[in-house]
Amino acid sequence: MKIVARFPRSATTELVVQEGEYWNIEVIDVRWFNEGKPTRKGIRINKDELGNLLKILNKIGDKNVDKNGEDA
Repeated sequence: MKIVARFPRSATTELVVQEGEYWNIEVIDVRWFNEGKPTRKGIRINKDELGNLLKILNKIGDKNVDKNGEDA
């Protein structure tokens, strides 16, 4: 797996986004790491299904922006 992004939350915890292959399937993995070790908290999704997930997340994000009175 190749690390694409890291989002630190504290000195010991971070959210890591990775891409690679799992059982010969192209996947994206978004997972919490604690002290450099992956936790069970996260999601691994096939790249083929990523478009559907992004549509939903963008829809949720747009609702939150509209609710807060900010420009979309």
